[in-house]
Amino acid sequence: MKPQPETSNQEVLAGLIERVTYHNAENGFCVLRAKARGYRDVVTVVGHAATIAAGEWITASGEWVNDRTHGQQFKARFLRTSPPTSADGIEKYLSSGMIRGVGPVYARKLVRAFGEKVFDVIETTPERLREVDGIGPVRAASILAAWAEQKAVREIMVFLHSHGVGTARAVRIFKTYGADAIQVMTENPYRLARDIRGIGFKTADSIAMKLGIEKTAMIRVRAGISYALTDAMDEGHCGLPTDDLVPLAERLLEVPEQLIRTALELELQEGTVIAERVGEIPCVFLAGLHRAERTIADRLTLLASGLLPWPWIDPDKALPWVEKHIGLALAESQVAAVRLALTSKVLVMTGGPGVGKTTIVRAILRILAAKGTELSLCAPTGRAAKRMTEATGFEAKTIHRLLEVDPKGGVPATGEDLTAISAPSTTSIPLRVRSLRSSRADPSLTDLESSTCWCPRTRRPFIKARARNTLL
Repeated sequence: MKPQPETSNQEVLAGLIERVTYHNAENGFCVLRAKARGYRDVVTVVGHAATIAAGEWITASGEWVNDRTHGQQFKARFLRTSPPTSADGIEKYLSSGMIRGVGPVYARKLVRAFGEKVFDVIETTPERLREVDGIGPVRAASILAAWAEQKAVREIMVFLHSHGVGTARAVRIFKTYGADAIQVMTENPYRLARDIRGIGFKTADSIAMKLGIEKTAMIRVRAGISYALTDAMDEGHCGLPTDDLVPLAERLLEVPEQLIRTALELELQEGTVIAERVGEIPCVFLAGLHRAERTIADRLTLLASGLLPWPWIDPDKALPWVEKHIGLALAESQVAAVRLALTSKVLVMTGGPGVGKTTIVRAILRILAAKGTELSLCAPTGRAAKRMTEATGFEAKTIHRLLEVDPKGGVPATGEDLTAISAPSTTSIPLRVRSLRSSRADPSLTDLESSTCWCPRTRRPFIKARARNTLL
């Protein structure tokens, strides 16, 4: 049966940019005011563009939305720009600063000298720029270089759009690869999944199919190895036994087993994935996750060594005191846990709901707070942090807020003597690495309090899934 084309509710809007209200140079997000065909008033257009300037002509496809704060606006999924053709548009474009060496004064001079043929002069007879009063060899060279750069950007965006890449992703691709974007895309589009956050294997695979790359191409199968391991991460695995990875990749990629094994060998040789035995089982890990797990083990070993960050506490005196202050009698296993916490630099607690983990944490915190210990509490989510605050009586933060996570600059070191982390099994391996790296090696203690958390999709506990194929 022949597939039917999908119906689209997207509209097409074309017009001249009157003003660039906002443009983020990093991600390309922009808010434009444009004089569009078929509309009496100037309209607001929001979308993404690598570069944008007043006076340019835009062709956008998307839909009209009513923003609660800003009112009606056109939300563009695809946004293509082209140089203006009218004298007024050309002057606005040149005045915007997009062409280095040209401001409002020289824009007016160029339009007065060449009219609507300014861009043709720059493109075909650039020596004529010297006819304009005030434009010497240096300014002329600057104008030519800037024009060539803008032209290259437009060509790249047109290429990406023609292969089904939305404008937001196209901007990220351009920002990552610059002038090499077309070359990278044509040689190995699967690099997108590896190099650009937010672009996965399926998106890269879709682009590759449009570029004519076969399903059995080795670059596709090699990229598929990482895709299969990433897919396993959704089940909580940091790696997979080789005997599980091969059939999984075979099913996901729909290619023969021998191709998978050949691709796996090539990926192992390049170091993209790492082979290591877990017990007697040969496993394969993504290189980044393998390094992260090694780092976690090293940091925990470092944290566990050395002197305690608080003075000696006599458990026989502290336990009756804390039972009186929290108004609860601790069970035998809880007493044992508190004793262990007072003499250990690293402690991990596990258990299902209602077994008394929170009471143990309350007891530990009350004892250490009475001794003047600096404390910090954190949890993976804001809701979990709020529950932790209510249950313990001490302020808890999200892990990201506590670490002051900066995606570019990493995290600063925390200065507390004790850090209690709720449900670390639900956090990603990279975030756990960051939290451990931020802790002072000496003196500090990371107290990991975790519970069995069920995944709503698989109905499996996270802890069990994470423990299945892990180096730790």
